[in-house]
Amino acid sequence: MHRLYYIFGLFFTLFVSAQNEQLALNYFEKGEYDKAAALFEEIAIKQPSNSFYIQKLASCYQQQQNYTKAEELLFSKYKKFPAPSYLIEIGYNYQLQKNQSKATNYYEKALATIQENANNTYSVAQTFEQKNLLEWAYRTYELGQKTNSNLNFDYQMALLQGQMGNLDTMVNKLLDFAYSNPNSTINVQNQLNFFLQEDTEGTFLVALKKELLLRTQKNQAVYWNQFLSWLYIQQKEYNKAFIQEKAIYKRNPESFEDIIQLAQLCINDNDLETASIIFSFIIENTSDEETLILAQYYILKNKINVAKPENYSELKTEIDVQIARYKNSPFALDLQLLAAHFYAFHLNQVAISKEILNTLLQTPINTRQKAKVKMETADVYVYDEKFNQAIIYYAQIENDLPNDELAHEATMKMAKTSFYKKDFDWAMKQAKELKQASTLLIANDAVELFLLISDHSAEDSLRVALQDFSHADFLEYQNKPKEALVAFLQVLKKHKGTSIEPATSYKIARNYEKIAEYEQALSYYKQVLELHKDCIYIDEALFFSAEIFRKYKSDNKKAKDYYEKIVLEHPDSIYFTEARVQYRLLRGDKPEGS
Repeated sequence: MHRLYYIFGLFFTLFVSAQNEQLALNYFEKGEYDKAAALFEEIAIKQPSNSFYIQKLASCYQQQQNYTKAEELLFSKYKKFPAPSYLIEIGYNYQLQKNQSKATNYYEKALATIQENANNTYSVAQTFEQKNLLEWAYRTYELGQKTNSNLNFDYQMALLQGQMGNLDTMVNKLLDFAYSNPNSTINVQNQLNFFLQEDTEGTFLVALKKELLLRTQKNQAVYWNQFLSWLYIQQKEYNKAFIQEKAIYKRNPESFEDIIQLAQLCINDNDLETASIIFSFIIENTSDEETLILAQYYILKNKINVAKPENYSELKTEIDVQIARYKNSPFALDLQLLAAHFYAFHLNQVAISKEILNTLLQTPINTRQKAKVKMETADVYVYDEKFNQAIIYYAQIENDLPNDELAHEATMKMAKTSFYKKDFDWAMKQAKELKQASTLLIANDAVELFLLISDHSAEDSLRVALQDFSHADFLEYQNKPKEALVAFLQVLKKHKGTSIEPATSYKIARNYEKIAEYEQALSYYKQVLELHKDCIYIDEALFFSAEIFRKYKSDNKKAKDYYEKIVLEHPDSIYFTEARVQYRLLRGDKPEGS
């Protein structure tokens, strides 16, 4: 029993101590230095060798301009625990009192400890950095490397150059370090990406591009082509990244893996033109069946995405040829799923689509592949207004792959199916569960569906407008943009002034865009922007307006203005990254010849 009391007492003491430490730090962060100091003094008695809390206590005294008390504390600790960081703290205390000569004296004493023991380099440099004494930190790393040639602080020194505003020097040093230490390439790229994110004027991007282009010209190592390709990918300049990837492939024609990944990025970002060029290059340069099928799949998928009804017959022939060619291949699953989708959603030949999918479900495929087949089967059942059968398949995917991204997608589609069948309460419940989904796009769709139902339900207990909207939305799902457009226009006419209006105006704009009536689309996006400034569709209306002006109206000035609003006013938007890239490109953030 005494042992239990002892253990309980020990845990209680540790708990109280941890609470005091957190409370002291909270007071410090809020600028309540007198309260923080009182707690840090207690902590310093219990943890006399803990330099972190000693430094915080000294900072509290300094913030209260009690430099004498800070000096006494720091000197007493240095005598008991002669760490070089205390010398810097003492020097900084003098610097705060405008006594630079004494401050410099103690900084030099801290540097002298490195000549005695080069292992002190990192801790001394870090202490200087914490005080924003960047030039002293840089000198520390230089001295450490000079004292012990086995130590390498090139990476830290490069970053310090950036913090001191010497961006060109930082770029050169980071690139040199990455080339000499290939395993550190990702770390270097992450740091460069951080500076790119903060590069509001575009000057850093220009400098980095210029330096990488010079290195690809002067040095034949594929490393620099890979690095330049990485930069172009960050800027979504996929056509330029492909030029670098082709150069890499010509020197090492063993694998298409990186080129395929680049093509898939193009697909994800809707750069279908570059994707088609890349896949055509792959087909011309490989005899590997899996790679060939993958390339054919994406080429056909691109064609379907941009096809008009008058092209469907020709496209059907192309699909049938590829299916016949690879029908017995173990790599043709996605190609067959694409065919099933095309037959249902574009040719309205549901029976043929289901026949393809039922055959696939009978083949020996793994759980994940079966889930993909079930997903497409459920989608086709939704198209065919067999909602309950579709929900059964979506539920099976949830059970087969719990917590998987495919399961989240199935749950979202189940919510939409419930919405189409006008089971709004169940749809809202499922959407609510997905608001924190790991995939940003699914989470965004879930939030939109949840708010659409909840906002209108509070306004209209009979949900009349919601039922009309659901019908129009289902027509859009069936890939019938003209019919959907008529239905959404009717919703807007019947329910103008209600909470359903912003979502309806947005949907009208999207469907006008699908049938290439861009002026009308812009008109309805403008209604969203001007009449519903607090709705959740603002960033989408801005982005798609910008896309229309850039792609179809050749009005880069207006496009840039819309992209800029997303960048400045909607940093949480799922379109933020793409908007920022396009904004910078339209602003001209690239060197000549890049």
